Amino acid sequence: MALYIADESFDWGVLAGASCAFGVFDGLHTGHQYLIDQAVNTKPAGKRAIAITFDIDPDEVFHPDRLKKLMRNADRLAALEASGVDDVVVIPFNERFYTKSAEDFLETAFPKGVPAHMHVGEDFRFGARAAGTVATLQEWGGRVGCEIHPHQLVSADGAPITATRIRLLLLDCKLDEANRLLGHLYSLRETVQRGRGEGTDMGFATANLQVKPHDRVLGEGVYAAYSTVAGVRYKAAVSVGVSPTFEATSTANIEVHILDFSGDLVGQDVTIEFIKYLRPMIKFDSTEELIATVTSNIQWVRDNL
Repeated sequence: MALYIADESFDWGVLAGASCAFGVFDGLHTGHQYLIDQAVNTKPAGKRAIAITFDIDPDEVFHPDRLKKLMRNADRLAALEASGVDDVVVIPFNERFYTKSAEDFLETAFPKGVPAHMHVGEDFRFGARAAGTVATLQEWGGRVGCEIHPHQLVSADGAPITATRIRLLLLDCKLDEANRLLGHLYSLRETVQRGRGEGTDMGFATANLQVKPHDRVLGEGVYAAYSTVAGVRYKAAVSVGVSPTFEATSTANIEVHILDFSGDLVGQDVTIEFIKYLRPMIKFDSTEELIATVTSNIQWVRDNL
């Protein structure tokens, strides 16, 4: 297994005769996994199954104002490495790349590394102004001997499975349905920041996270989760969003109470896997009501995860 960065020194010959799946793969949901499985299933004897993707989401360049991501780029690449392919080829999505016409990109990218098979979604677009389509790929493939496999989007409950659909479900706190379409638990990874210390005073210390807007796709509320710290997985109760009780003083937009953990996490990365939506955010009338409710949430996590 290798991860290649397709810069000026990359040998595109790695792709010669391979079976490839090409896409962004944000979230690596069940539709993406189907595409990757097809690449694995059409791998010629003695050749490689390869996922081709970009180092960033193209929307980071073209639509940063509305960007929402299911995975950090590094986590997306790590998930692709574990997806069943033999290799991952990562194309730097820079001006040199996205200003090329679709035809120029194909001629530049595959001069001596023409795959035997290329699997893409039927809505796949590439090249300057997204002018390249499946038809462009098929015309090129017919000339160079690459069989292009366009696939209809995998559907569930009568609708295509897309990253946008999953993001909307997460925003609406429909975690069970989102996790089903993902084919794995929705998760995020972030670095712990120093917080207010009020949770410790109340008996439930929290790890405080400041998640960037483009990584915040989950609707506000309290969730049951698992949190992984230094390779160890713990049960956790997680508050997503700023509690109305602390909106004037809060510096974090996600707070994680990790059950049966002690120690200082400031500066460390934690990974949170979200399991169950428990309740919306509440403005409490008293500190006693807040403590009783949060304690009940923590007990639910302890008893049910």
